[in-house]
This record gives sequence, C-alpha cells and structure tokens, in this order.
Amino acid sequence: MTSEMDGLIMNRALLLSIYFHDGRYYGVGDWPPAPARLFQALVAGAARGGKLTYDDKMALEWLETLKAPMIAAPAVRHGQTFRNYVPDNDLDAIGCDLKQIAGIRTGKSIQPHIFDLHIPLLFVWTFNGNKDSEGKARSVCKIVERLYQLGRGVDMAWAYAELLDIDDIENCLTRHRCVVYRPSENATGEGLLSPQKGSLASLERRFEANKSRFTLIRKGRRYQTHFSPPPKPLFTKVAYDAPPRRFLFEIRAATNEGSFVALPCTQAQTLVVALRNKAVVRLQEALADDAGKIDRVLIGRGAKEADKATRVQIIPLPSIGHSHADCAIRRILVEVPPNCPLRADDIEWAFSGLENIDPATGEIVWNLIHAREEGMLDHYGIGSSEQVSSRVWRTVTPVALPVVRIGCRTSGGKRLRGQAKTIRTVAQALRHAGIAMPVESVRVQREPFDSNGIRAEEFAMPERFVARGLYHVEAVFAKGLRGPLVIGNGRYLGLGLMAPRKSVSNDVLMYSIVSERSIDVADTKPLLQTVRRALMSLSRDNNGDVPKLFSGHERQGSPARSGGHEHIFLAADDTNEDGCIDRLIVAAPWACDHTTKGSREDRACFDRVATTLTNVRAGRLGVLALGPASALMSDDPLLGPAYMWKSRTSYRPTRHAGRGKDIDAAIVLDIVAECQRRGFPKPEVKLVELNVGPNGGVDARVHLRFALAVEGPIMLGRDSHRGGGLFATSITSH
Repeated sequence: MTSEMDGLIMNRALLLSIYFHDGRYYGVGDWPPAPARLFQALVAGAARGGKLTYDDKMALEWLETLKAPMIAAPAVRHGQTFRNYVPDNDLDAIGCDLKQIAGIRTGKSIQPHIFDLHIPLLFVWTFNGNKDSEGKARSVCKIVERLYQLGRGVDMAWAYAELLDIDDIENCLTRHRCVVYRPSENATGEGLLSPQKGSLASLERRFEANKSRFTLIRKGRRYQTHFSPPPKPLFTKVAYDAPPRRFLFEIRAATNEGSFVALPCTQAQTLVVALRNKAVVRLQEALADDAGKIDRVLIGRGAKEADKATRVQIIPLPSIGHSHADCAIRRILVEVPPNCPLRADDIEWAFSGLENIDPATGEIVWNLIHAREEGMLDHYGIGSSEQVSSRVWRTVTPVALPVVRIGCRTSGGKRLRGQAKTIRTVAQALRHAGIAMPVESVRVQREPFDSNGIRAEEFAMPERFVARGLYHVEAVFAKGLRGPLVIGNGRYLGLGLMAPRKSVSNDVLMYSIVSERSIDVADTKPLLQTVRRALMSLSRDNNGDVPKLFSGHERQGSPARSGGHEHIFLAADDTNEDGCIDRLIVAAPWACDHTTKGSREDRACFDRVATTLTNVRAGRLGVLALGPASALMSDDPLLGPAYMWKSRTSYRPTRHAGRGKDIDAAIVLDIVAECQRRGFPKPEVKLVELNVGPNGGVDARVHLRFALAVEGPIMLGRDSHRGGGLFATSITSH
C-alpha cells in the first residue's frame, strides 16, 4: 500500500463484490448490470429520508469522476420468458373501483438471467492512491455495505468493498470463474451506461422533480391532473468488450522433427469429432461432477436454445492466403465463449497434446501442440483490435443448409426461385450464428471461390449432411465484420467457415490525389487524358512503341478493331460528393470486360507500369502528386458484389437511337446489350435521368438490378474507357 509519506502515487483499485440472494437477475436490459444501475443502487442505499450526508455525497461525487469500471460477472443462461400482469397507474379510468382493476392490467415480459449465486458480480474502479482519494474510497466502501437491491424489486442483493493494489486485481479476477468485461473503444456491443461528472446532481434533481410530477390545474369549475415528466439522469454510454478465449493448435508429426501434418480439408468433420471426443474423455476424468456441463458445452448433448451461446467451437483452419496454398488442415482453433460454464484454462488443457494413434501399428502419428505463430489467423479476420474488418466474406468449407430442391431439368425461372429460397436459408443461418449485421447480397454456388478450394459435394456425410444441402456462400454485409465467421448446421463440425476478401487483385488500382489543389468534377476529361498520356509514356519500350494495353491502338497506329476491350479503363471518383475529384481509378481491361482474357505478358505489363505512376502534369490543372497505387478494398462501393448498382457517372449509349425512335427504350436496350457483351447477366434497367443534347447526343443515369450478385468494377458505354458509365453499389435487400 502506498501513502503520501514516501511521496509516491501508485495505482489503486476499488473492488465491489455483489452477491444476489437468488441465482437470478430480473433487471431490464442486457447482462451484466450497467455501472449506472449500480451507482443508482448505491445512492438509494446511502440516502436517509431522501437526503445524503455530506461525507456520502462527497464520496459518490468522487466515484462518478473515475473512469468506467471493469466488470466481472458469472456465466449466465437465459431463463424461460414469462408474462406478469400488473395494473397500470390509472385508477381514474375505472372510477377508482378496485373490483375492476383487472381491466387496466398490462402484461410485462420477464426473462431472468440464471447464474451461480455463489459467484459474485465484481466492479473494479482504478484510481491514484493519494491521501484524499484513499479517504473517499473508504467512504464508498461504507456505502456499499448499505446496498440492498440491484435490478428489479425482487433482485435483493448485498455487497462489500475492499481496496487493493492494481497488481492484485488480475489475480483476483483469475480466481473467480467469471466473464471479464473491459471498457474498450473498439468494442462492437451496444455499450452500458456509466456514471460521469454530474450524475449524482442529476439524480437529486430527478428525485425532487418526482415529488411534484402531478399537479392540479383548474379549468373553469373542474380540475385536471397535469403530469410533468422528471428530467432524465445524466449518464454516459461506454462500450464494453468480453472477447472469447481462443487457443490455436498445430498438427505436428510425432517424428520427422515435428513437421506440419497436412490433412485433407474434406476430413474436417471427422477430425473435429475425433478431437472433441478425446477432449471430453479427459475432462470427464478430471471433472467428474461436471459431466453434464461437459456434454452440453462440447458435444451439444442435452443442450437447449439458451445453451447455444455457451458452446465451445472447434474450428479446423485450412491453409489459405496465397495462390499456392493447398487448403489442407494444419491448425485447429478452439474458441471458448465468455459465458462458457467451464473454465477456459481447463478446455485448453483438454486439447493440448491430444494424439492421433495409428490403429494398425499403435504408433503416434501426430499430436496437437500450441501454435508457434498465429499469422494464419489474419487470413480469417481474427487479429488485433487495429485490424481492418471486412464486408465481403466467402466460405472456405461449405455451409450445411436445409435442403431446397432445385431440379436440373426444370425451367430457368424455377431454378432461380429455388436459388432464392436457398439464399433465404443463408439469412437464417447467419441469424442462428448470432450475426445481426444486415446483409446486402448473398451468392450461393457449388464451386469454391478459391482456385485451390474443393467443391461443396465433396464434404457430404451420408449419415449427417447430404450433398444437396451443401453450398459455398459469399455474403456482403452492410458494415465490416471481424472473424471468425462460422455458419450453418455444421458450424460445430468444421463446416461453414468463412474468410474475408480483404482486397481484389492488382487489376484495379486506386490513386489518391495528395496535391493541395482541388480538381473539379467538370475537369474529369482533361485530367484522364493526361493520366492516359502519362501511362503511355511509362509503358513505352526502347523502340518507342506503346503497348495496345495503354494506347488502344495497334503497333502501326490504327485504332484497335478487335471488337473487344483490350486497353485500360480510367475513371475519376468523387467519394465525398463535394464536386471535387479525390481519387483516380485505373482498371485492367479483363477486370471490366469479363469476356477479355489478358495474356501473361499483358498482366505483367499492367502491374509494372500502373504501379509506377506517381504524378501527372495536367496542363492548366498543374502538376498533381498521386498517392501510391493500391488495390481497392473489398468494401469499396465500386467493387460489390451486389444486386443493385447505380450510376456514378453518366452513361452514353454505344449506338444512336435513330430518328423517330423511343429514346428511353433505346437506352434500356443498349445497356442490356452492353452488359451482355461484357459478360454480365441481363439486368433490369430503371432510367433515372435522361439528357438529350442539341445534336441528338444522349446521356443517362440509371439503376441496374441483377438476379445474382455481380462483382465490379462496372464501366459501360461509349466513353467507359474515359470515366463514363461508372457504377457503384446500392444497398438493397434480396
């Protein structure tokens, strides 16, 4: 302990331990109880006759100035919801006749949180241990002893407090079998209300206002009751984070100097069952009294709906992240949810060192050891809080979904309806996995998304998962998510594992404009002409020739007439919609025209030239410095995938509508034909804006809707190589 006598100020901790008389909590809101609720309970326990003593008031005002506390709560299960009917505070409506009180009763839904009553709820505030704060903290300790309730009127509780050195707190939390919630700026939860400076004064104002919330106002010969709502208390919302415990293991050979053992990805289900059963045997031998919990948490035997959030997930991680990765399983991730009734350390021990023995020889083939490095987790969206989340996720192992019959010999319309039903089952699978983020688009297919992936049917298990119910899935969310994402009926057996698509290849590059001078959108044409000249100059070979990829012309100088799109696409984008260009887009032809296949030489040339562009001399616009070329991220609106796309720049048709023709219909037909020429599905076209020039020139802004989610970039029309006909995603439901 520190004192001011030695001139040192050390961090101290105020630990509040709260015990409930019953192992249930009926308070409104999520678990754990918010610090603001505890603060109000402390004020209610300290007040005598509606008044606080001077010492108590000073102590509570000091407590409200501290940073939000850590919370350690016992693991909970949601109890069964029931309705309790209570009368409204409106006796006047029935003439104050108590016999008719049943007519003004209102049903209130109540769902208790059930937990071990022997494990306390802990709140930990930290502060600097000088003489004044030590005195205030001791006063708070005395107030805590007067707490009698936390939550609803039936949530009777008692508490005590103690002062500890900050170094002792972690040891204290480790001794308790509890879930630790820490304040975090990067937490994804809704947050809990916490006291701040002025909270006590706001509660006092609310208390006084409650005394006079009903007043009588005379109107003529009659009096009317006027209700004045009291002011709300002053609290601040703080995000809390209680991440699951994750343990990464490697499959290492028992011989050959412990090298990696690569298991086929299709053995994920068999591997999970084998490891799970061995871990269960270990735990049941060591924790015989918890056999029921072990079966419920690891196997799911006897588990109910309320137990889903407490189950341990065993996730085989196929090797991905490189074009030559073989998708073989070399690592196992064990994820223990925060509300798991078993200690995470016990589960870690149960899996550590598990062995696979050859039944024929009795020799150990491989064993499970703690991972030496965790770089593979980054490929599955699992990493530090600073890691950028992703909107686009694709399966590595297929998702097991309810079987939807899609006949191979039925019409295209019936197949589309069957696929729409399958997409709806994906939405249900996301909801069952606890993913509440809205989904913009979903794509399902049998083929893998990675070149080294495995078709969905190869993972079928006749006794459990049939081939017709297995699909590879791509989901695009409204906002970025972090991993791991495991969905579907097989998520506890190694199926439905998804990985983020962080960025596209270098076929679509973005350059930020770092010059201080702003470039107006009206200057798009001269700017892109300058960019094209700069790229042509960079691509010129020793003989002075410019590749068709950048010039759009043959070697002898004539325009390319192959009928395809063999040269680069350029675009200027106004992401802030302020009328100023803030980035340039350079896309390879094979990225915008799906019928074009770039040769190996063209791809190498594009990578070499496009990545060396650093500045352009744009005539009257001056010299523009560009940021380094970078691939567009998967959450960029120019990439998708999505069902709905809307014009970012005006579309100019590839053919003149002709005299006396319906211009609107001609534009729609031209766009449909252009999409099909580029290898996109036939879209539904909605004409939003149409401009006709004095000489018959036409440009339009349109919305496109595809039956399936398609990937961008989408650049269509006559001037698509010069920034025209650029489309961006539009959020929609399917």
